[in-house]
Amino acid sequence: MSDDALSSNYVELAADIVSAYVSNNSVSVADLPVLINEVHLALTRVSSGAAAPATEALKPAVPPKKSITPDYVVCLEDGKKFKSLKRHLRTQYNMSPEDYREKWGLPPDYPMVAPNYAAARSELAKKMGLGQQRSKRA
Repeated sequence: MSDDALSSNYVELAADIVSAYVSNNSVSVADLPVLINEVHLALTRVSSGAAAPATEALKPAVPPKKSITPDYVVCLEDGKKFKSLKRHLRTQYNMSPEDYREKWGLPPDYPMVAPNYAAARSELAKKMGLGQQRSKRA
């Protein structure tokens, strides 16, 4: 395929993508040329195998030191409060706790569960007799 045909194809693809986007989102008339240009550039970048422009350094929703409280753990991705963070990370961001800790530069012992919640669950398990040796029956 020639460069002109390829470029024409990208223009058509960009137009289709922008029209689909605009049909579901409000965009001012002044922003349309910028949007079309950005989509076209992204398509040409992907086709040429060029890397995306460097993104800014990650900025958490809250400082990591303030993300752990006795009653909840705050997600650094979106700032939401949870008693247990593991399920939220898996369903919303498809991340494991290890991925999350690595992404944000957290220590390996960074908790995924609020301290008071962990203590309450531990106490409940102990009352139920979990973690004890079974007695042998005769």
